[in-house]
Amino acid sequence: MLRVTMATLVVLILLITFELLRRRALREKYAFVWIMTALLLIFGSLFPNLMIRISTELGFITFSNFVIVLFGVILLFITMQLSLELGKVEDQNQRLAEEVALLKNKLEKDINL
Repeated sequence: MLRVTMATLVVLILLITFELLRRRALREKYAFVWIMTALLLIFGSLFPNLMIRISTELGFITFSNFVIVLFGVILLFITMQLSLELGKVEDQNQRLAEEVALLKNKLEKDINL
């Protein structure tokens, strides 16, 4: 029953992701992470013994530790991506503020002439 519930939730997440993509509310580069995560979850719910064997081969004592580390890595990836995007937006914001200040200064000079 847990596998069916997990697979249903993952399919629901995929449908929501594709709908957000269609509406252009979610960018493709972020959707890629969600789609890959959902596919990994559905794969894990369909083949739990294989995932347990993989986690054991990687040296994890329990499968839950493997899942926690895996999602921690995914969250670190998402955080890094968002940090890069934030840096770009801050640079653009700074550049726009400087351009507005220059244009305002030029406009004030033209009015005073």
